[in-house]
Amino acid sequence: MKASTLPSAAPKKSVWSKILAHRQYYYLLIPAILWYAVFAYGPLYGLQIAFKNFSGAKGIWGSSWVGLRHFKLFFNSYYFPILLKNTLAISFYSLLAGTPIPILVALMLNEVRNAKYKKCVQTILYAPHFISTIVLVGIIIIVLSPSTGIVNYMLRALGFEAHYFMTSPSAFRHIYVWSGIWANTGWNAIIYLAALSNVNPELHEAATIDGATRMQRIWYLNIPTILPTFTILLILSVGSLMSVGYEKVYLLQNDLNQTTSEIISTYVYKRGLQNAEYSFSSAVGLFNNVVNFLLLLIVNGIAGKVSDTSLF
Repeated sequence: MKASTLPSAAPKKSVWSKILAHRQYYYLLIPAILWYAVFAYGPLYGLQIAFKNFSGAKGIWGSSWVGLRHFKLFFNSYYFPILLKNTLAISFYSLLAGTPIPILVALMLNEVRNAKYKKCVQTILYAPHFISTIVLVGIIIIVLSPSTGIVNYMLRALGFEAHYFMTSPSAFRHIYVWSGIWANTGWNAIIYLAALSNVNPELHEAATIDGATRMQRIWYLNIPTILPTFTILLILSVGSLMSVGYEKVYLLQNDLNQTTSEIISTYVYKRGLQNAEYSFSSAVGLFNNVVNFLLLLIVNGIAGKVSDTSLF
């Protein structure tokens, strides 16, 4: 008898053959790839002006090379410790105050069983996220106005004197952070609500039958479910610790609160665009991004060892 022959394994397809077989899906990636190529990777060519004395007439290639001179000027300047302190103070404050609140909101919304009430609360919480920065700052200025603002109106009603919040250096960080929390808490909670939807309802039913309280079910079922999401978002937040956006800070800034409101991004904006010191501002911006990148690598490595959850 002839020995039975086993069916031969199907030949493995190469990567290019798989791409060609599903090329319609890859066509959809072309706009995103072009966007990143033009707006994310293309501008990297201009980073070299951080090491040159850039002149618009000579262009990037024609400008003279100065090496690390702009970095040294920034590190040795009077403003460097002030800018670093203010940037880190606002970033850490925002991180510490803004991280747990969306989690708490998501956990509370997840426990609401009345669908209409839940949608109403969600709409109210999400709405501030869609307010533009300029409108948000306008609301803050009106609310905190010493003459017509509701906050000072309540203070006077309680027998206190009106306070000029917008000109107070000590109040600036609180105004910036808590207005941001008010505007973004509902939107940030969406991610945690999506993670909580992965919890199997049968686990809650089994825990309830076993006598678990609501707090015990939240602690042992819901929180472990959102922990990986929290870790990823924490890594991303720490990776952008030095990147406080300049728009809101710049709009809230004035001569009287500048001791605490001047940060690296506003400094780069003023020196780069207003004073046309392109090379110096590029050097400061490059330093800022390198620090962010190093923080991202460090926190990602720690998270991977501690929780087995990391970006890469």
